[in-house]
Amino acid sequence: MPFIFKDHSVKKSTMTVETESSNVDDSNQEAEPAQLLDDEANKNLPVKKKTSCCTGLKAFLAALSFSYLSKTLSGSIMKSSITQIERRFDLTSSTVGLIDGSFEMGNLLVIAFVSYFGAKLHRPKVIAVGCFTMALGSLLTAMPHFFMGYYKYETASHTAPSANLTSRINPCSLHQGVNKTLLEVSQSGCEKEPSSYMWIYIFLGNMLRGIGETPITPLGISYLDDFAKEEDVPVYVACLHTIAIMGPMFGFLLGSLCAKLYVDIGFVDLGSITITPQDSRWVGAWWLGFLIGGATSFLAAIPFCFLPKSLKKLEEANNDKSSHGLLENMGATRKKLTPAKPKPRKWSVILKDFYTSLKKVLSNRMYLTLLCCSLLQFNSFIGFFTYKPKYLEQQYGQSTSKSNFLIGLTTLPPVGVGIFLGGLIMKKYKMGMIGATKFAFTMSFLAYIFSLLQFFVGCENHVVAGITVSYEGKPIPYHENAIFSECHSNCKCASNVWDPVCGDNGLTYISACLAGCTTSVGHGKNTVFHNCSCLEASSSWTGNNSATLGQCPKSEDCSRRFIYYTVIQVMSGFCYALGATPAYMIMFRCVQPELKSLAVGLYTLVMRMLAGIPAPVYFGALIDKTCLKWGSTSCGQRGACRLYDSNAYRYVYFGLSAVLRGPSYLIAILFFILVKKHFQNKNSRPIENGGREDAPMNKEDNCKSKERLPGSCDTENESCI
Repeated sequence: MPFIFKDHSVKKSTMTVETESSNVDDSNQEAEPAQLLDDEANKNLPVKKKTSCCTGLKAFLAALSFSYLSKTLSGSIMKSSITQIERRFDLTSSTVGLIDGSFEMGNLLVIAFVSYFGAKLHRPKVIAVGCFTMALGSLLTAMPHFFMGYYKYETASHTAPSANLTSRINPCSLHQGVNKTLLEVSQSGCEKEPSSYMWIYIFLGNMLRGIGETPITPLGISYLDDFAKEEDVPVYVACLHTIAIMGPMFGFLLGSLCAKLYVDIGFVDLGSITITPQDSRWVGAWWLGFLIGGATSFLAAIPFCFLPKSLKKLEEANNDKSSHGLLENMGATRKKLTPAKPKPRKWSVILKDFYTSLKKVLSNRMYLTLLCCSLLQFNSFIGFFTYKPKYLEQQYGQSTSKSNFLIGLTTLPPVGVGIFLGGLIMKKYKMGMIGATKFAFTMSFLAYIFSLLQFFVGCENHVVAGITVSYEGKPIPYHENAIFSECHSNCKCASNVWDPVCGDNGLTYISACLAGCTTSVGHGKNTVFHNCSCLEASSSWTGNNSATLGQCPKSEDCSRRFIYYTVIQVMSGFCYALGATPAYMIMFRCVQPELKSLAVGLYTLVMRMLAGIPAPVYFGALIDKTCLKWGSTSCGQRGACRLYDSNAYRYVYFGLSAVLRGPSYLIAILFFILVKKHFQNKNSRPIENGGREDAPMNKEDNCKSKERLPGSCDTENESCI
């Protein structure tokens, strides 16, 4: 063997010396075959291994990035469609929050087992199955649209089929003598109304999408961490999260486009539709986005079907030139070097091992403290983000389409840039546990301070006669019932119908009948009502007594406040995103290396179960309390909310978010104390591993370390980090 090594080194210098050396030792019959095989292997091995490893890792990173894009695209399509689903199925905010939380329920069913057992299987193929499942879930979510009838929005304007621009209809007489008949007809078909339970299919489809999304993050991140250089992992994670932010950006822009299209586009005469996208009854083509999201998830699954189960780390691929590494690639000795297949393990042993691993993770005080802090943060974030489009609609008078467009264009890009810069900053300054904790805490707290400014940039309530102001235009107490007035006493108007009109005096009336209008001209959106007696009740009004369909727009001051709100959102989102990557890597590095997949899976499980599921429900329940005017279904039951108290909505929406985030910073201080206690007294040596400071490079060194993480077992074979 010494001779072989010598000949191997001579071969690298010149070909002539190698030939001479081979001729001189021709008598050595045992060494010559080994030498020839050694030379042949060395001739091809380095280039082959390096290319294969680099190509495989880059291919996996590209595929994982696209899967992140597809899953966040589908998720943002659901968020952008929340208000439209609420209106289409006449649901409350708490019920639609439950539908949104069904995604997390799907995760909850399988996340722990996928994280633990999935790491032992072919991870790319498990991710492929997940993407296919996401595609199926998105298609199932869109299916109710194709089995339901046309959307019948709530209206008080019953025009004849032959109505044209010269038609004259008396809104004041529409409800006289026909209310009872219409009520009997509607109630007769209520029991057989199929659309009342169709939202269950959206619930199940969203849950199925949650099941499919489960393996992408824990298995994908652990695969990268296993086969990439440790100093590159934070950058890869930052790239993934940055690309993932592009998914919501495209999703909300797509949602904006779909919201402009009427839900039954292509099947109804749009000229007969009397509502506009600014109307609180408008429902866009919500189903179209889910079809596109399903197709994207299907395409994301295909590359994972062709990726290998494992790769060789770049350092090992470049430096592995030992005889063992060479012989491993020779067919003659492959059987000798391949370990024997392990015997199948019993389920009792597997479950016992799972319980032991779970106990190790949960006994880690640093991990547990970080988990509690993140839980409060996620409750605040998920509830806030779920109802953000609704907030923009109700607070600033924006349409669903424009709200989604603004979120996709102004809120999400700064977040993506912040996440990417956070990863670069972490690598540039080689942040360890202490540095990353300081940076993440500072950025998050700064974002929290910015978010508190949103309390002061809200708009006043919509000026609606009989709800927020009297028919004389004076403010009335909260929830005081003053819908009826003397000005329309000659009309028998329905009080539960929401078909608003905007009077020339700037007041919005619940319906043309309640405005006292006696004539109307026009058809569809162009209908104009005249001789509205209630406009005369306004003491300061001396103009025309006419009204047009729809609510009156917000004031110019409200538009200016909306600009301030947008600027605050951009600054807050950017600061919060800067600390996102360090915070994520802290969670990844404060557990034992062999428990990384389980730790990430458990973290995701807790976030889904205790934040993702309940947050939209209780946020929605509190938002429902601020409703001033509920719509009515065709059966006469309570439908979706049409008008909210803007001030109460703002205080509930931002107040609940602030109350949840505030205590999380106290827990974060405790976490920092634990980190500082265990790392400040050690001999600091920065390591480019995405957040580990003073951490051994391998398991053997780690076992020799006397310092252990809090809550870790005292067994001899356990590593500290």
